[in-house]
Amino acid sequence: MGNPLLDISAVVDKDFLDKFGLKPNDQILAEDKHKALFEEIVKRNKVEYHAGGSTQNSVKIAQWMLQKPHKVATFFGCIGKDDFGKILKKKAEEAHVDAHYYEQTEEPTGTCAACITGDNRSLVANLAAANCYKKEKHLDLDSNWELVEKAKVYYIAGFFLTVSPESILKVAKHASENNKIFCMNLSAPFISQFFKEPLMKVMAYVDILFGNETEAATFAKELGFETDDIAVIAHKTQNLPKENAKRQRLVVFTQGKDDTVATVGDKVTMFPVLDIDQNDIVDTNGAGDAFVGGFLFALVQEQSLEECIRAGHYAANVIIRRVGCTFPEKPDFH
Repeated sequence: MGNPLLDISAVVDKDFLDKFGLKPNDQILAEDKHKALFEEIVKRNKVEYHAGGSTQNSVKIAQWMLQKPHKVATFFGCIGKDDFGKILKKKAEEAHVDAHYYEQTEEPTGTCAACITGDNRSLVANLAAANCYKKEKHLDLDSNWELVEKAKVYYIAGFFLTVSPESILKVAKHASENNKIFCMNLSAPFISQFFKEPLMKVMAYVDILFGNETEAATFAKELGFETDDIAVIAHKTQNLPKENAKRQRLVVFTQGKDDTVATVGDKVTMFPVLDIDQNDIVDTNGAGDAFVGGFLFALVQEQSLEECIRAGHYAANVIIRRVGCTFPEKPDFH
């Protein structure tokens, strides 16, 4: 469950970033001052549209890695009844993801401007319709809740905490009470900073937590861990209070080209990423989502943690060689 967004990506220069007060590698929610950004980026001669939104990217990748059967992943989120919404529906269909969107007419389909400079990407999300997801109008409907009950693994990016924390809690509690796996992502530094309360309410139900090194550092700071050692942060995060004692929490932090850090039992282990020539990196947009997608692909097949991380590294390695969160027709993961 997450924010379905249509990614509008374009290569920009430093002046463009400065004009809208953007950092080269960051993700933020659009404010009024960014309205013109969306108009300007679309006017650029080379703009690419991709079905996006963090959670949706991850389930698309997981489905791509699986290939068949189709529609292994079900996705919930809110879109508008408009052209961008139609594109998103079409893209989900092409990716063989079973998308059940809540469609409304008050707000247009959400968009995310991916402003690419070199191998950095600055994301500005205009949630619009994605912000209009309503638990009682979608998640609580019997036909939709049945789909939730059928699932074995749940993944919701932290971004959805800004939209419908009550929906996340309903799913998280269901997972915990039925000893199923609930996964979440720290998603962006601003989530820990400004949505700490809903984040910590859900944290008690999180079986697998993902994040990158920047998000982990911000999370540690907000929780007063008083360390910037990523292994220590992972260990302390693992030991936060947890409802379902049958599953030990697993914490996985990626660090770009540096080793991925994961808790294995009571220890913290480093997993080296795949080597890549810097010249082969086209765009890191979607790398973190792809890692999670690869991880979920192995997880639903009940593979070992090592295999899950290896699959995550493979998927991220494929994505950073391409524009946006896109992939070749078939994976060559063995």
